[in-house]
Amino acid sequence: MIICHCQSITDRDVHAAIDWMRAADPHTIITPGKIYRALGKAADCGSCMPLFLSTMRQNDNLEVPMHLRGLRQGLESTQENHDEGRRESHRLP
Repeated sequence: MIICHCQSITDRDVHAAIDWMRAADPHTIITPGKIYRALGKAADCGSCMPLFLSTMRQNDNLEVPMHLRGLRQGLESTQENHDEGRRESHRLP
């Protein structure tokens, strides 16, 4: 099935790129941009992105590496406790 008409990318291309990237580096985070670059292409109009993401999610190798899971939760808790020295209002006087 064609995923991106502008760049002639198929679902097989997307899955092959994900599988290749995971085999090359098991710890990498795979993004749409990395898939486009792996295929030697670049996103054009962006209308394919919902279908592109849906196709990516169907691949078992897309999984986030275990040691990178939960980082956002840790980041949010540190941001709550750190105000960066700002005043309560962020508007200029």
